[in-house]
Amino acid sequence: MNVNMMSKEFHCVFDAPDLNIKRSRSICRVVVIFIFVSTFVTGCGSYEKIALPLATTNELIVITVEHTDNFYIDADGNFSGITYDLVNEFARELGLDIRFVIFPQTTDALVALKKHRAHLAVGLDITEEDSSNFSLGPVYLHTHHQLAFNIRQYEPQDIYQLVGKKIEVPVGSTHEKQLKKIKLQAPELTWTAVEQSSETLLAKLDLGEINFTIADSLHIKKASHFYPRVKGAFELNVSVSRWIFPKYTEKLLIDSTNVFFKRIIQEGVLGSLLDSYNGHYHQLSPGDIYFFKQKINTVLPNLRRYFNQAERLTGIDWRLIAALAYQESHWNPNAKSPTGVRGMMMLTQETIQRMQVKNPTNVRQSILAGARYLQLLKNKLPESISEPDRTWIALAAYNQGYGRIIDARALADRFMLNPDLWIDLKKTLPLLSKAHFSSSIKYGSARGAEAVTLTESVRAYYEILKNAAAEGS
Repeated sequence: MNVNMMSKEFHCVFDAPDLNIKRSRSICRVVVIFIFVSTFVTGCGSYEKIALPLATTNELIVITVEHTDNFYIDADGNFSGITYDLVNEFARELGLDIRFVIFPQTTDALVALKKHRAHLAVGLDITEEDSSNFSLGPVYLHTHHQLAFNIRQYEPQDIYQLVGKKIEVPVGSTHEKQLKKIKLQAPELTWTAVEQSSETLLAKLDLGEINFTIADSLHIKKASHFYPRVKGAFELNVSVSRWIFPKYTEKLLIDSTNVFFKRIIQEGVLGSLLDSYNGHYHQLSPGDIYFFKQKINTVLPNLRRYFNQAERLTGIDWRLIAALAYQESHWNPNAKSPTGVRGMMMLTQETIQRMQVKNPTNVRQSILAGARYLQLLKNKLPESISEPDRTWIALAAYNQGYGRIIDARALADRFMLNPDLWIDLKKTLPLLSKAHFSSSIKYGSARGAEAVTLTESVRAYYEILKNAAAEGS
């Protein structure tokens, strides 16, 4: 979407992310307004009005900026990010619609917030001087800002090695502010601020079109799954993510915010959300990524129709099924393990019989049976488990059996963890192989750590496939 336009509203109705696993989903109406700076200064519109108190309005107005690390457009073309999901959950908890007002730069956003044009702002990194003019919410994320480079060139060791190089950062971003501070130490340092996101700049870095950029370290790690030549060098600094409110904000909004964050921290929802965006990106090596991307181009096209058929049959995203198949067999229909599981989806003899598979080495039969079995496991899980945890836990059950999930959930209860969250079952599944614990659980010893490895690898392959599908569409 292009922000260089006069004020324009984008209306969309969507199924807002349900971060509270104990609650059902609801539909939330979102209005997004992109504002070009000259329009904000000279124009007049609904976004210039003072935000009404919560008790007298039906909408929560939220300001953000275009190029922020945790509020962005994902591979499927939808607004996404930790910040985006959190504020949507908060609006739903208040029973309000939500209206996002997106500015090109932080300075413009802060001016609007100071004038009470919104209830709060998200995704803004402000200076210590600016913070005295606002009320600050709880810190929910620490962001490490890192220099990114292309591995085909040398890895710089300090800022002075950046002088004379082609550096690009998003205009008005935190990263541009960091370079301005660095320039005080290295006056000859130059860069270009562009109307592009960090994701776009990391792609340009992979192609060798620029020498360096600055991004969130987690974004760099994520980008390395799609662009294997991208790597992080030294860290510049650490910033915090928190919501920002006008200086004199109504007590109801501040109290509601504090209660909201206390709840999602105590229930493990915040940790689960952070894991859903970042928890699996350490799993694959550069070699894993390279060979997978090769097979996406050479092997996957011949298998795509079977994965699409499996999606129509089960409702499970074909890319997730394909990721699972790759993790199991590297898309080899004749794969066989020492334990006897075989075929594209590495089905056990018990599953072969249960899914009535006549020939486990037949590509179509194996893929459809594997997808149906995964669907069966998802449906079998307790209703208290919501997505995406439901899918991740079902993948673990696919690897080690449903009984192992029962045991891991029992251990989670024992250790005061949440058995409905994947982030907590990741901690208890590896304990199933320990004699101290396996003797006291229903199904006995198991290789629970393998289930964690499989699930995290499938998640990483799934993200790569989603990105590849978006690029190819």
